[in-house]
Amino acid sequence: MIVESTTAQSLPQGELVEGRLVLWYFAAALGYLFLSMLGGILMALQLIDANPLVGIEYLSPGRWRMIHTNAVAYGFLANAFLGGLHWSIPRLTLRPVASRALSYFIFVAWQVVVLSTAVGIMFGQAQGVEWGETPVWIDPLALAGLALVAVNFMVPIVRTKGPLYVTLWYFMAAFIWTFLTYAMGNFVPQYLVSGTSAGAVGGLFIHDLVGLFVTPLGWGLMYYFVPILLKKPIWSHGLSLVGFWGLAFFYPLNGIHHFLYTPIPMFLQYGAIMATIAVEMVVTTVIINFFATIWGSTSELKTNIPLRWFYTGMVLYFVTCLQCAMQTTLTFQALIHFSDWVVGHAHLVMFGVFSMWLLGIMTYLIPRLLHKPWYSRQLCEWHYWLSAAGIVVMFTDLTLAGIFQGFYWGSLQEWDVSVAGSQNFWVVRLFAGLAMFSGLLVFLYNIYRTLLSPPGQPAELSQTPASKYATS
Repeated sequence: MIVESTTAQSLPQGELVEGRLVLWYFAAALGYLFLSMLGGILMALQLIDANPLVGIEYLSPGRWRMIHTNAVAYGFLANAFLGGLHWSIPRLTLRPVASRALSYFIFVAWQVVVLSTAVGIMFGQAQGVEWGETPVWIDPLALAGLALVAVNFMVPIVRTKGPLYVTLWYFMAAFIWTFLTYAMGNFVPQYLVSGTSAGAVGGLFIHDLVGLFVTPLGWGLMYYFVPILLKKPIWSHGLSLVGFWGLAFFYPLNGIHHFLYTPIPMFLQYGAIMATIAVEMVVTTVIINFFATIWGSTSELKTNIPLRWFYTGMVLYFVTCLQCAMQTTLTFQALIHFSDWVVGHAHLVMFGVFSMWLLGIMTYLIPRLLHKPWYSRQLCEWHYWLSAAGIVVMFTDLTLAGIFQGFYWGSLQEWDVSVAGSQNFWVVRLFAGLAMFSGLLVFLYNIYRTLLSPPGQPAELSQTPASKYATS
């Protein structure tokens, strides 16, 4: 599966990739991650009754929580993914995006959408849908933006001759799925259905946003970057296609598995359980494929920091999926329903997996985009270890908190008893979050000092497409 090229192969690096735009997207992503983590810490302080913003309506915990989740999804993840797409698609197809002017327009328009969402939430205009809180007047603009993103990236992909590398399969699917998922979650519950039906659609929307927007883009980028960093092809193209088609066929119904024991019809709940079991098997094949790829090169994890970010995220992805398998059993769901287990699960997948991958990509690309080595490799190590330790402590702590809360509620004790019993867990959660936030500050300081450092030896920029390493 070699990507063929014609005259585009002779294009110089600067005409293929708009490096400045990739940097802008990464800068915006890190800015939103900073705001999101700040909101998370405020929420953690609220839980232990130490909110420093008491009495300020516009900065009340309920609004900060929504800004926290929206800034992660549409601010950090979306911007970081767009930066990664602007780097990887032109290099995989050996063709530039459809229009660089459109790329810059999308960049500005998307920041307007994210910032307007935050302002709308602060002024109380949020919709009652998790991750779909965007004010109703922003939804059409966001959907138009997603359509423009798809057009801009699909043009070079469609013009590519010959079989497409699996990364491009994932990207094409993500462009279509994200558009449809966003429309489903933001328009159907708002205008077309209500009550239990709206709850079911909302459940699908939340989960599908993870599985059909974040997951295909994340795995697509891993299929691109891992072979390049290891300088060898992916272990099995057959398994990579099993992973892609398994995600396409079995993931869409999974979201209902968070709504067991609700008025949603049982046939839908059982369908979600069966689909989740199928996805677990698919996930196992993907994990096997990537760990077989690194087999014989595991010593690189000690020295190659971006690769360490990637594989840490993969291990935590497998843990996330194991949690999914457990919570789809009715017996276990009865224990952890609505508890902090779910909160820990959400943080594990969004930070422990996809943020890990994206921060690893930034660690790899930023020196190459700036044509300077990192100011301090030691600070890169601190960033990794503070982030990894923080998320492992956080999800372990919240997982245990959820189990304890389930037993408190099951024993029919007063609500206050469960709140008092959760206090120690919430204190640990705060310090874990502070560790992750400290890691981000270290990363931002390292970027700042790298920008100020004198020009050095430009980092090596390989023109070799990932498909070369991915062919056997």
